[in-house]
Amino acid sequence: MTDEQKAKLKTLPAAPGVYFHKNKDGEVIYVGKAAVLKNRVRQYFQNTEKDPKTAALVKEIYLTDWIVVDTEMDALFLESEMIKRYKPKWNILLRDDKTVSYVRIDMKSEVPYVSMTRQPLDDGARYIGPFYAKTTVATALRILRKVFPYYDKPYDGKKTLNTDLGLTPGIEIGKTTPKNYKKDLRKLIRYLEGDREKLIREIEKEMKKEALLGHYERAAELRNQYFGLKGLKKKIVFSDKEFLDISSDQALRGFQKLLNLSNPPRRIEGYDISHQQGTNVVASMVVFVNGAADRSEYRKFKMRRQQNNDVASMRETISRRLKHQEWAFPDLIILDGAEGQISAVKDLLAEHHIPVIGRDKSGDHTKNAPVHIIIPDHKEPSGYRSVFLPQDSHIAKLIARIDDEAHRFAITYHRLLRNKNMLK
Repeated sequence: MTDEQKAKLKTLPAAPGVYFHKNKDGEVIYVGKAAVLKNRVRQYFQNTEKDPKTAALVKEIYLTDWIVVDTEMDALFLESEMIKRYKPKWNILLRDDKTVSYVRIDMKSEVPYVSMTRQPLDDGARYIGPFYAKTTVATALRILRKVFPYYDKPYDGKKTLNTDLGLTPGIEIGKTTPKNYKKDLRKLIRYLEGDREKLIREIEKEMKKEALLGHYERAAELRNQYFGLKGLKKKIVFSDKEFLDISSDQALRGFQKLLNLSNPPRRIEGYDISHQQGTNVVASMVVFVNGAADRSEYRKFKMRRQQNNDVASMRETISRRLKHQEWAFPDLIILDGAEGQISAVKDLLAEHHIPVIGRDKSGDHTKNAPVHIIIPDHKEPSGYRSVFLPQDSHIAKLIARIDDEAHRFAITYHRLLRNKNMLK
């Protein structure tokens, strides 16, 4: 261990969080989570027998950074997000596929059930994850089941002990309908994906509405959900605070410096256009809050004018997005595109003082595409500054993560529309 690493380890807090092991070049080589950072991180450097892979990892560690969070579950979700961003080589080398899990819910089924799986399939089901601590996620699901009762195996219409315990929705005894069960499952999905505060407000509003309409049984169910979710904050995950301390995220601080922003960008929105020669033209909007994906805030747009013109489509997208003032405005926008796309929207964003940059992939949509960004700069003769970021830099990895998500979300919606139109 270096003297710098020894000094840093003395400052490790006795709190939950996510830690980042780095090599001499500053590259993140491993991301892990801990219930108590102080104990977990120090274990790597104790003189105990280690398996060959872990021993090889420890030899490469030059420095360790960390981010403190409120709860172990926050650490679980943040670890997952950071592994997606940095793709650390040792997470891949050390990972046993049995430890990676997804929550699976097939909403197309008449009566869906909730399960966990190691391998997501292309079967149309909803997969939430990946998570890197199956036991922790299973515990969370057991607690959430008391708020949103669900089936954990294919529905056969038979009454079970779980029916008596209130752990199933009770379709088998006429307690609810498949339609209302699916509504509640969508709430469970939103909760797992992080849309917590908004969901609680909506349940409260729905509860009052049903009571006014005289639908007292449904109002009682919603009341139980409302107070159940309120109480869960004391037991589970999902604290009121954001997943990470924004000042600790080096990518966000890097954005602040690179773009001369007054503060690190708390909310970043990414946009991409997808179509096939001007047909089924759609746009995606993905949202990252404090450096982590917030899927509850994602939005998609079907272009009103179907044309093979990404620049015009981007202007329509941003114009329509800005009309939604009920959505929080971003601190930074990242477009999939270069000068053309930025020029098309720059005046719209200037009215709201929202900075914008573009990622110029020049047709290279591969995972290893260089991170080349275009920044508006009035000091340059062209009005733009071109910056090539080192692929292992924190900013480059966050830009690539946001851009990949925007591309994935856009192309998924495009394919959905294309398949629907083919069936007409």
